[in-house]
Amino acid sequence: MKTDAANLPSLKPKVVLGVAAHPDDLDYGAAGTMAKYAKQGAEVHYVIVSDGSKGSEDRDVSTSQLVTMREAEQRDAVKVIGGKSVRFLGYSDGEIEVTIALKQDIAREIRRLKPDIVITMDPSMLYNAEMGFINHPDHRAVGQATVDAVFPLARDHMSLPGLLEEGLEPHKTTTLLLINFFDGNANFFEDISDTFGAKQRALEAHKSQVADPVSTNKWLKELATQAGTRHGVELAEEFVRIDIK
Repeated sequence: MKTDAANLPSLKPKVVLGVAAHPDDLDYGAAGTMAKYAKQGAEVHYVIVSDGSKGSEDRDVSTSQLVTMREAEQRDAVKVIGGKSVRFLGYSDGEIEVTIALKQDIAREIRRLKPDIVITMDPSMLYNAEMGFINHPDHRAVGQATVDAVFPLARDHMSLPGLLEEGLEPHKTTTLLLINFFDGNANFFEDISDTFGAKQRALEAHKSQVADPVSTNKWLKELATQAGTRHGVELAEEFVRIDIK
């Protein structure tokens, strides 16, 4: 049953970890919220799983040039929202699969950073026919691997024993926030009226991806306004929130 967002307590995390497939994914889906948490004093960290090497229509750009460019853009975007760090796992763009190796790499970051909140893409978001949208398979794979890493792999000491050998003790993340733009199952929102500007600037940092910043900002504003209207605030980001027992 869907939970009314008004019935959920507010979040004041100390450490937040965003995990996504590509540079720019978290900035589209959660940069306003990330900036808000950073403004409240939280440490905000990004983990980007892929190398971003396929995200261009420019045939004059090499793979290595694109990887370097997109990493720099993501670092700039993290600075804009007040984040503390970004780590790139270097998986091949467009070829990510849900494997135990990927789950371990993500669980390693969870145990290392010990986040109160993990934010990732909802792996159940497959498509939206009305919008003509198919969710990128990398988004779904990273979302699923992250959910599995949060529970149970990062939490249980007998899971992934190699991490204990690395000196990484188990960690229980208390809240998972899933980004899902379309399915209407959001049960939580953050008011980003004061940090929407940071979200816009974070997206603008991704120059290789945002060819038309005016149109992108207009679309972002429409989404945030629609979400805000549903919750009685000016601008908002919505999530599926799971408080892990």
